[in-house]
Amino acid sequence: MAPHHTPAVAIIGTRGYPSYYGGFETAVRKLSPYLVDQGWDVTVYGRPGATDPADPDRDPRVHARTTWGIDSKAASTLSYGLTSTLDAARRKPDVALIMNVANGFWLPLLRARGIPTVVNVDGLEWEREKWSALGKAVFRAGARVTARWSSERVVDARTIGDAWQTKFGVGGTFIPYGADVPPALPVEPGFTHRGYALVVARFVPENTVGPFFDAAARLAATHDVIVVGSSGYGGDLDHRAAKLAEQLPRFHWFGHVHDDNRLHALWQHAGAYFHGHSVGGTNPALVQAMAAGAPIVARDTVHSREVLGADAGEFTGPAPDQIEATLRRLLDSPERQEQLSRAAVRRAREAYSWESVNAAYERLLRSYVGGADDRIRDRAAQEQDR
Repeated sequence: MAPHHTPAVAIIGTRGYPSYYGGFETAVRKLSPYLVDQGWDVTVYGRPGATDPADPDRDPRVHARTTWGIDSKAASTLSYGLTSTLDAARRKPDVALIMNVANGFWLPLLRARGIPTVVNVDGLEWEREKWSALGKAVFRAGARVTARWSSERVVDARTIGDAWQTKFGVGGTFIPYGADVPPALPVEPGFTHRGYALVVARFVPENTVGPFFDAAARLAATHDVIVVGSSGYGGDLDHRAAKLAEQLPRFHWFGHVHDDNRLHALWQHAGAYFHGHSVGGTNPALVQAMAAGAPIVARDTVHSREVLGADAGEFTGPAPDQIEATLRRLLDSPERQEQLSRAAVRRAREAYSWESVNAAYERLLRSYVGGADDRIRDRAAQEQDR
């Protein structure tokens, strides 16, 4: 009888395990121990100093490997992606899970070793205003390479899959981000349950932060406003948040909140949570806000409508007066707040649980274990016939 084969997966493209930097890192933090429980050998590639070896939530069964790269905004993703890919190609796992299309440039290295690749393509990064023209060109080129060389793509929203089908002629498997419904948590000291408006966002233009500040300056005359986030490097929006906090007693800028329980409590007790993200697919913050039961006001986009469905949020245009009016109406309606809160938790449980997200990843990865080399050759032959 042949010995049982333990399937091995290499996860490339995040800051490491366990990391709390962003949505990709959260997904890997949830997925890696789950895969181990399902019988996988899991290696997560990361960057020096990006994780805490003494983290009590670290699962020792997950192998964390560090490679080297260039720590700069322009070169970090590409350089760390290259060194991680080279190491994984040498070790030859059964399948590689790659986060971020910028790492698509290195897919031919894995294909040459017969390693199937599943790429989480994230949003349409080349549409984000935060990137320079060069940065946008790199993401667009990486997406084209990913479309050509990946075995499969994961899209976190059906709208992203549709966009890929239109732009590159290939779709992807839909697997969103997940969220856990938190236990009852205490209200932030100095605030009241359902008594404040909240925004949680990186300070970049496409998150509608500037128009929200315009709305909040007026809203703070009558209601508390809590802002969580920053640009990460200073800038006009950071200066503006600091100035508003200094001038307006009811405008509160908390900066970046690292404590998950505190953040979940802020969502749980908010009177109105504004989600202004205008690009990207399923946003991790929006999913977690739903799970926490926040009454949500979202900028009206196809992505937000997909996530919130028919009844788990209200929608607003991007103009400051529209944002203010919608938030004020919700803050002044306790009945509507509770209606939206219940609907949001229900939708998060039904459509965005980590259990279902992790299971979907495991099924997809396992489909590439055994006979993978043949599948890669078949796909290459099909591409040559097109």
